[in-house]
Amino acid sequence: MQALINLLEQTQVLAAVIGLIVLLMIEQAHPFFDFFKGSVKEKGKHLLANMALGLTNALIISVFFVSTWLWASNWAYENGFGILNWLAAVGLPAWGHTLGAVLLMDLWMYFWHLINHKIPFLWRFHRVHHADPNMDVTTASRFHTGEIIFSSALRIGVILITGIYLWELLLYETIMFAVVQFHHADIALPEKLDKALRAIIVTPAMHKVHHSRWQPETDSNYSSLFSFWDRIGKTFRLHNPLKTLRIGLDEFDSDKDRKIKGLFDMPFREGDKRDNDK
Repeated sequence: MQALINLLEQTQVLAAVIGLIVLLMIEQAHPFFDFFKGSVKEKGKHLLANMALGLTNALIISVFFVSTWLWASNWAYENGFGILNWLAAVGLPAWGHTLGAVLLMDLWMYFWHLINHKIPFLWRFHRVHHADPNMDVTTASRFHTGEIIFSSALRIGVILITGIYLWELLLYETIMFAVVQFHHADIALPEKLDKALRAIIVTPAMHKVHHSRWQPETDSNYSSLFSFWDRIGKTFRLHNPLKTLRIGLDEFDSDKDRKIKGLFDMPFREGDKRDNDK
């Protein structure tokens, strides 16, 4: 089992790096919004700021949380605890356990994302992700460390309640992050292809709406991997034509908000209209 976990961890890193490189190349060749107007230097600064957050978060998860997730998973399995372990005890096959793990984790991610928009304290951290006015593939890694710590700590309880194996969690995260990179990228698909794909997964056209500056659009399309949670939760929304969409947050549009220090201290500054929603 440890060999499988190690393999999935290596695959996760490799898939993320390949996805980043490939999508950066596509963005450079065929950008949808062309935020940087061909300026490699500005795009490089943007990449460094976003990836500084992403790499910091990856290190924290690796050092402080993976071993705890493994403990939670092993405890749930050994004690027959959690939804999937209860179902396995009455005949759920191994493939059903894995499919259930992917669906349950993605459902949790939908609800976690939604409450990050609804609870002002959590929004303070999550807005770091939304404050990027030049959304591209690197924005998929732009989450404040505080949000990652909250999410990772809560995941311990999710693992116990669901009975997910650690290798299933790693499998889900590998697939999910590949889709997250894809739908954050500054690209667009032909409408028919995007429509076909978004019947199952979140697409660029769908997720760009979530990064709109208009709050009713910001507060929609919370899904990470599978798009159908938004249809079930009645939070699905499209914007047409997509070129008229304005991305980012009006309250965090200064040069400071694009630098590494500004990203780290953004949750602790006033200025967001939701700060008064207490």
